[in-house]
Amino acid sequence: MLSAHLKPAVTRVITPMASFALRIGITPNAVTWTGAIGVVIAALVLYPKGEFFVGTLIICVMALSDLFDGTMARISKAGSSKWGNFLDSTIDRVTDSAILVGLLIYLINQSDPLTSVVVVTLVTGILVPYIRAKAESLGIECSGGIAERTERLIISLCAIGFDGLGVPYVLAVGMWLLALLGLYTIIQRMLIVKRATKNER
Repeated sequence: MLSAHLKPAVTRVITPMASFALRIGITPNAVTWTGAIGVVIAALVLYPKGEFFVGTLIICVMALSDLFDGTMARISKAGSSKWGNFLDSTIDRVTDSAILVGLLIYLINQSDPLTSVVVVTLVTGILVPYIRAKAESLGIECSGGIAERTERLIISLCAIGFDGLGVPYVLAVGMWLLALLGLYTIIQRMLIVKRATKNER
């Protein structure tokens, strides 16, 4: 999982900035909302217009708030806040969906056959975290899978952004890859839950 390698390195870089933000009165939740609003606006305004590269640049900058607010929460000892954890998880679902919805609007307007693949990508992107949340509500750890949120986000933004630069076939390859990885991850997590509940039956 890329997140296991990327997050520690990025966290070390942004920790001093996170500490400064806390000192001047900025809260983790404020950063969460700011980043989310930026991502949603960029995705739903720029992507439907076909401005993939500029939209992706803005989204990449705003998406850093996901690491920034988490670092702030840990520093301020607010990381265990149930509301903060709930808000962060919910916002992640909203921003991830907004990216694909913005792309879908463009593809539908263009009558692009890739539309159906992106629909599958959108649905699997919602199901992967849902399965984990449902499993954990049953007391089952279910964080495994080949494509977690970080991997899916990187693939989607790279595919959309490079398509905006005119790289041929990159959007189709990226969306097909996301759809297949999403389906595979769903199966992986369902098997994790099935194995964990086998003894109960």
